[in-house]
Amino acid sequence: MKITRLSPKIKDVGGIPLTRTLPNIGIKTIGAWCFLDHAGPTTFKRGDRGMQVGPHPHTNLQTFTWMIEGEVLHKDSLGNEKTIDSNQVNLMTAGTGPNRGISHTEQSVFALKETHEDYERNLNMVQLWIALPTDQDIEASFDYYPELPHWTENKAEFTLTTGSYTSPTGTVYTAPTKQYSKLVGLDVNLVEDDEITLTIEKGMQYGILIIDGELIIDGETYNKTELVHFDNEEIEKVDNIIVKANKGTRFMLLGGEPLKNKVLMWWNFVADNKADLEQAIEDWNNNHPRFGKVNSELERTPSPLMPRGFKG
Repeated sequence: MKITRLSPKIKDVGGIPLTRTLPNIGIKTIGAWCFLDHAGPTTFKRGDRGMQVGPHPHTNLQTFTWMIEGEVLHKDSLGNEKTIDSNQVNLMTAGTGPNRGISHTEQSVFALKETHEDYERNLNMVQLWIALPTDQDIEASFDYYPELPHWTENKAEFTLTTGSYTSPTGTVYTAPTKQYSKLVGLDVNLVEDDEITLTIEKGMQYGILIIDGELIIDGETYNKTELVHFDNEEIEKVDNIIVKANKGTRFMLLGGEPLKNKVLMWWNFVADNKADLEQAIEDWNNNHPRFGKVNSELERTPSPLMPRGFKG
């Protein structure tokens, strides 16, 4: 099977170093998954303020946060305020079209409390963006999922963060997470050394994000922070992916059906055409009401201008 090893770029978001593996050279999306960040694992020291991401906008996408460890307070322009905790997902939908959008903030909870010692100071978080199908009329919304399908098979723990998944034994699991295109997000945590069989579906694109440890696939070793991308044509010829991993290894299987529309990205915006991206930049930088306001004292982040020759 043809496999591409994608190495991450190192970014700083809200004072937190993170690895970004999607978009990457030659590969922009896996189904509708169009952006992949991993922050942590890290432990904040005394005096650190943790994550402090000020008001910023989004269009034509969903932000999907899988909190492995830690606590982050989400606030958005719809008036939602929610703390996401370990083993939970929050999902913010920006809506579709040139007249919709949303803005939000993200903050470490301990930094907001007077007695810092009483609150979680660790952070291990995967944040992904899901491009929305632009032929659908989708309103902005926010959803929170404190309980997700979780099970153990052989020597691994599985959590289904979105979509449906059929285990090798034939058991079907379905997550409650809202979707506008077909996706799957499966967290796998090895409690002992083992060989794992991952079932896959025809018509889907797939990749594996290695959160911790390393994987062996077809005799090749892939390392922490790398994204393993499977060739879209060759993945159609098989029914499963077999990986070997040691105790403590953790990864996410990500899959999705390709969208029919183009997926162009600039800064925090997604669109299917350049004109809508340019309009979003202008609207955000001029305080257009489409993005609302967030109840926050953090500094609002302006959008950088699009460079000449931008092709998305």
